[in-house]
Amino acid sequence: MPRSRTKKKPVPVSKTISGAQAGAVDFALLRRVLHRAPSSALFILEDGADDEALTPASVLFPIVLRPDGPTVLLTQRTAHLRDHPGQISFPGGRAEPEDRSPAHTALREAEEEVGLLPAQVEIAGYLPEYRTGTGFCVTPVVAFVTPPFDLRPDPFEVAEVFEVPLVFLLDPANHQRHTLHHRGKLRAYSAMPYGEYFIWGATAGMILSLYQAISAGEKA
Repeated sequence: MPRSRTKKKPVPVSKTISGAQAGAVDFALLRRVLHRAPSSALFILEDGADDEALTPASVLFPIVLRPDGPTVLLTQRTAHLRDHPGQISFPGGRAEPEDRSPAHTALREAEEEVGLLPAQVEIAGYLPEYRTGTGFCVTPVVAFVTPPFDLRPDPFEVAEVFEVPLVFLLDPANHQRHTLHHRGKLRAYSAMPYGEYFIWGATAGMILSLYQAISAGEKA
């Protein structure tokens, strides 16, 4: 599987997005195309996913409202983790019995992984469930985060926290499709390389889900 290269410092947002580009994000439309509540009626099936029992999980899709333009906060997982080591991901994880909802799972995991407090997060809505080839049924919880905030990444789980301009991720010119052999079969996956960060798999798939929802909303 592809591995993400480690970058010591985040790419400066001010060098990758201008004020004019920031206006390209229609937040009213973004809110409108999101689901008001999580639902299993609509879902995205990742290539390689099957009908086996799936583990419920949630991720926080945090859109940071920076003055120079909105960014998306992502993490690079540490190399020793059992699930998806070294990969780029959203803060999140599997649901625990005490979690009251998918949103609660996402907020709890974000606080545990990077120290982002629930009080700093405004939930905007939900994307369709994302069912992975590695056995997870993931609810993406899209939220707005207003700076400043003080992150405290868990060194056991998180190697790095960084941000990518939202307009970069929503630009189809930056969307790629790749293939790899996994478990004896050829699988296709999405990718959005950004500098030295290789954003791929479920993370790229959920970003693509937001792009597709916004594109459909623009045509409606």
